[in-house]
Amino acid sequence: MGKKMATVAAKKKVVPQAAAPAAKSLKKANGTAVVVAVKKTAKKSAMAPKAAQRAPVKAEKYRRRMLAQRQLADAEQQEDIVTRTAKPTPLHDREQRDNEAQQEEDGAAAVQLLGKTSTAEELRDRIQETVRVLSNFKQEREEDRERGEYLELLRSDLLELYEYSEFLMDSILQLFPPAEAVDFLEAMEKTRPTTIRVNTLKAKRRDLVQALVKRGMNVEPLEKWSKVGLQVFESNVPIAGTIEYLAGHYMLQAAASFLPVMALAPQENERVLDMSAAPGGKTTYIAQLMKNTGVLFANDVSEPRCKSLNANLQRLGVTNCIVTNYDGTGYERVMRNFDRVLLDAPCSGTGIISRDKSIKTSKQHEDIQRASQLQRALLLSAIDACKIGGYVVYSTCSFLVEEDEAIVDFALRRRDVQVVEMGLPFGRPGFTKYRHHRYHDSLEFSRRYFPHVHNMDGFFICKLKKLSDSTTKQQDGADKKLSRAGSASASSSKKRGHASDDVAELQVGSKRVRLEKGKAVVLAEKAPVKNHKLSVPPSSKTTRSERQLKGKRKPHKPRK
Repeated sequence: MGKKMATVAAKKKVVPQAAAPAAKSLKKANGTAVVVAVKKTAKKSAMAPKAAQRAPVKAEKYRRRMLAQRQLADAEQQEDIVTRTAKPTPLHDREQRDNEAQQEEDGAAAVQLLGKTSTAEELRDRIQETVRVLSNFKQEREEDRERGEYLELLRSDLLELYEYSEFLMDSILQLFPPAEAVDFLEAMEKTRPTTIRVNTLKAKRRDLVQALVKRGMNVEPLEKWSKVGLQVFESNVPIAGTIEYLAGHYMLQAAASFLPVMALAPQENERVLDMSAAPGGKTTYIAQLMKNTGVLFANDVSEPRCKSLNANLQRLGVTNCIVTNYDGTGYERVMRNFDRVLLDAPCSGTGIISRDKSIKTSKQHEDIQRASQLQRALLLSAIDACKIGGYVVYSTCSFLVEEDEAIVDFALRRRDVQVVEMGLPFGRPGFTKYRHHRYHDSLEFSRRYFPHVHNMDGFFICKLKKLSDSTTKQQDGADKKLSRAGSASASSSKKRGHASDDVAELQVGSKRVRLEKGKAVVLAEKAPVKNHKLSVPPSSKTTRSERQLKGKRKPHKPRK
């Protein structure tokens, strides 16, 4: 027994003392103790060759990274040296160059998004060159190139740069020469100045200017043609959020919207109709000029818009106005005999593209046709609702002839009215020739307003005077000219040195009169009708007793 213990003790001496604490377990094999190596120690010994292989790779990556950082530092140092030695540049010049570069990048990006190959700057340069050639075509044109080729090139470049529909672009190019068409398109890209109208029913312009300046607005009086307009250049407060606005001392209104009311020139104690009144900018201006006297009828076909109309009337202190909600095309069947009628007709809105860019592509020829049909019906209804000797003002915020001169020319051929001067101090005369159309000469008295000329929205205004209630129909044939509904050619014909060639037939009492070259010829005379006040012929009138006898009824006996 003692020998066995000594043998085991002797065999245990082969285990190193340093490895004893690290041993995890002992197993018996052939009666002897075997030391099992720790797994962690074995793994470390196995990973040692792999770590030795990765060391050169890490060193190479570190060397490359340090080299890149050193090169970057050298480049920054070199740039700093160049900046210090270069001529100093003002800060605003740097900012301007940066802004221009950014704009060029944005324009190029936008064009690339649309699949175009030319940048905005290239298009502008090409447009300017084409316009220069067209302005002096005989000397500047290239050989073997016709004018039509340059016009087609200009049209395609303008379509690509300004993104109008082909219909609107063709209309613009037919309204203006090439150079002016480009100016018009550029002006449409800019916003119009913000203007407000002073409500003289509650405030004076001088006092309002002082109050608004104290609130942080930079305002100045509008041009000399308006005594109630103010132009707002900048404001630290919302224009429609001041105490003065809420109290009704002024109205946010575009400068072009002043002009139809000025052309209407309403007087005190008159009976006036605003046929398409909402939201009330022109209506409140009419009441302001009437000084809250007379009667003002404000009509609009849309009931929700009538609510905003009522709100503005109350805010501005208008007390002589009656709001109606009727279809304007039949308003003469509701009320008539107005002294003055204002028709700011619904239109395509092509004159306010600067406020709504979607109009560039949303309006097509079919839309204009539908709008013109409505405008014809509204204008005829406005004339019928006006009394003889009264005035009708027709206006649109459109530059299309189909909605302007063509509508008035239609009314001149259907009603006994004439175009009269409006007394506005500026504006271009209306068209009497457009494409293959010829309009009445008196349309020169109408006025057009363009953004590139007058710095306001595109607008058309025409004033008509009603001569009689008669209606006329256009005759066929060039030798039979209808009276253009009593045009204002009486004054213009004197300037030309000959009388008007217009012919008209009128009913004067019981006589049918034909007016031709200033002479009246009686065509027919109706015989007077006896008892014309009776609703039925006298022979059909019977007494009560006769009717009772015919019906074999006993006469009624009064009670005692």
